[in-house]
Amino acid sequence: MSRKVGIIGMGHVGSTVAHGLIAQGAFDDYVLIDIDEKKVTADAIDFTDAAANLNQHANIIVNDYEALADADIVISALGNITLQDNPNADRFAELPFTAKEVPVVAEKLKSVGFKGIIIAISNPVDVVTSLYQHYSGLPKERVIGTGTLLDTARMKRAVSERFGIDARSVYGYNLGEHGNSQFTAWSQVRIKGQPISKFANSEELEVIAHEAIIGGHTVFYGKKYTSYGIASAAIRLALAVVSDSHEELPVSNYYEPLDTYLSYPAIVGRHGIVEQVILTLPKEEEEKLANSADFIKRKFAESL
Repeated sequence: MSRKVGIIGMGHVGSTVAHGLIAQGAFDDYVLIDIDEKKVTADAIDFTDAAANLNQHANIIVNDYEALADADIVISALGNITLQDNPNADRFAELPFTAKEVPVVAEKLKSVGFKGIIIAISNPVDVVTSLYQHYSGLPKERVIGTGTLLDTARMKRAVSERFGIDARSVYGYNLGEHGNSQFTAWSQVRIKGQPISKFANSEELEVIAHEAIIGGHTVFYGKKYTSYGIASAAIRLALAVVSDSHEELPVSNYYEPLDTYLSYPAIVGRHGIVEQVILTLPKEEEEKLANSADFIKRKFAESL
């Protein structure tokens, strides 16, 4: 049985996701959709030009929502990156655009009978993920956002640089909103088999957390977009779904105790969110999570 993925929005991130998936042969069929017909057609030709030098075959379909009826996954990478170029690096600057586009896309997915998994990348991702679930009517566990999977990677990079270890040897999460109200749950971070508090005091941890947050800003203001970090996060999430890996990932999923989508570790598989991990957080971190949830819920309500 062939594996099929749709990618909606073939800008910097969408095209990078498509290239990464095609290069490693993650799917058999790729449905690429963008309102810029020339751009998405050019991408399709570019990918087919690469085919003779790849080890895997890819079937590429352009701007056909009907082809998404039996897709395993649809990845939403739509957005207007120029709106992100603001002094505060505020991801909510894109909300007026994405809040109008999501209902249109969701209705098209409903009309063709799509029953797969939606993975949202579009900013502000927690609100966008909420909107996709609201308008698509899909079960909450089948609508996921990349959330703080990228922010967690940035935290791990900052920790790895500070302590001279590989980022993959850092364990822990950033939680809450993929945005300014997120936080590093230091109570959960471990390196070298020990809690990170064994190696750094609270002031040092605050500096590392700040480094993790501004890392994205540094990338954005250097080239006016981000691509590789977020694309890698989206690819990892898509692979967890299609391979039914049951991998634990800090992604944007519906967190019932706070009645909203936010980033919290969950087990991810073919049916989306298989199980939510239960963390024991100190009171201070629980309060930060609640504050982040309140912010997301308020923005979601305003966008309906």
